[in-house]
Amino acid sequence: MFKEFLKHIFPRVVRQGNLKITYTFCLGGLALTAFLLLSASGLLLLFYYQPSPERAFQSILYLEESIWGGRYLRSLHRLSSHFFLVLIFLHTLRVILTGAYRKPREFNWVIGFSLLGIAIFDAYTGYLLPMDQLSLWATQTGMELVGTTFPGPQVRGILVPDGVGEPMSLLRFYILHIVLLPLSILCLSGIHFYRIRKDRGLLPYL
Repeated sequence: MFKEFLKHIFPRVVRQGNLKITYTFCLGGLALTAFLLLSASGLLLLFYYQPSPERAFQSILYLEESIWGGRYLRSLHRLSSHFFLVLIFLHTLRVILTGAYRKPREFNWVIGFSLLGIAIFDAYTGYLLPMDQLSLWATQTGMELVGTTFPGPQVRGILVPDGVGEPMSLLRFYILHIVLLPLSILCLSGIHFYRIRKDRGLLPYL
């Protein structure tokens, strides 16, 4: 699968007609690029962020005010996340409008839509991490929606066992945001590109 992933990113031969700018705009590749930029900037942010209710916001202020390029780094991470969400949404919309989800690509459509859902959830978990007033209110609103969508304490209890912004809930959002969800996106992306080559069909290269 990894070999097919590399072949998709670096094809041996590309048809001349597919080098023209078309309605696809290489949205999938651009989304992957945004994800890689998002991962790289997030990795650098890990050196300064402190995942505790008392220190999270202060660590953000320290990064922006005392570290050279810190404000730029955080802005880069935030803008990369916005571009990633917009690009993956547009890519999904393009697949729907062109009917690229039809046989034999149904399985890859499910994978792609799962990537969109995980990307949105990853952005939601990251919104709490600065621990400012806006992030607390937004996360609390999200938890109310979760409680309405999934009645009962099970799902909410897993995400925020001690309340929004409390130590255990912040730690869970932090682990989800930097480990579990990015790894899920990376693994599903590999399968997604593998299936594109395996399904052939609209494959733009040899």
